[in-house]
Amino acid sequence: MGILTPKQTLSFLILLNLLNLSSLVFTADNTNVVYKGCSQQKLQQQSSQNLQSLLSSLVSASGQKTFAATTTGDVTGAYQCRGDLSTSDCYLCVSKIPSKISKLCGNVAAVRIQLSGCYLRYEVVGFKQVPMTQFLYKVCGSRKVDDGVGFEAKRDSAFGMVESGVKSGGSLFYTGSYMSLYVLGQCEGSLGNNDCSDCVKSAQEQAKLECGDSTSAQIYLYSCFISYSFYPNGVSGSPSSSGSGGNPHTERTVALAVGGVAGFGFLIVCLMFLKSVLKKRGIKKIP
Repeated sequence: MGILTPKQTLSFLILLNLLNLSSLVFTADNTNVVYKGCSQQKLQQQSSQNLQSLLSSLVSASGQKTFAATTTGDVTGAYQCRGDLSTSDCYLCVSKIPSKISKLCGNVAAVRIQLSGCYLRYEVVGFKQVPMTQFLYKVCGSRKVDDGVGFEAKRDSAFGMVESGVKSGGSLFYTGSYMSLYVLGQCEGSLGNNDCSDCVKSAQEQAKLECGDSTSAQIYLYSCFISYSFYPNGVSGSPSSSGSGGNPHTERTVALAVGGVAGFGFLIVCLMFLKSVLKKRGIKKIP
């Protein structure tokens, strides 16, 4: 068996790094924990058994639809995925939550786990209810906006687009752009269009109150959430700032897909080169 020359060894190491890089390019992590809510009250034994059946049912449903709510015995629960996720991505996100519940909250009577791409909540029937506009969590960007760029007026216009978008659309989800300000809003699937619009409006008021002139914000209420990101200097290749909508998430996904295809083609070429080198050196298989 021959020994690879330094040049061939370097090519092989570059290939391995490319393979590792490709796995990062093709993996969009929607499973980072944003926040958790855990009750102090513990579950009874029978409720614990009902909870396991409920979680199994919700995870199974997430492979077919992006929102579902159900009740098993004395435990009721629901999950929802971000509106731009496919059902397969939704399943991958929701399926991570049961183990996180066990790790982050333990065996308690009510839980809500919010990941980047989905959330799941459950509670024992009769547990204290909260209004749909109950404030749960915020993430405010550390950078502040220069008052000279007319940020507040632009944000108000973008927020108006979200209110109109979730009310008129059938999915209770909207994402769009207005003058370098990107916005997203979504309501739980159990809401009607008018209630969704009211919830989103409340979330927008919370964004102004909680995050002020931050360049970005995420606001989570019980039945809806919104987010915005502002780029005062614009973004190269960003969606049109016509105010008519658009989907920055879709554009980002397309860019990744094109880059991934090109990278995949390059990997094939590298593999063919490596196979040729190994064949010449008398190595028939890669160990």
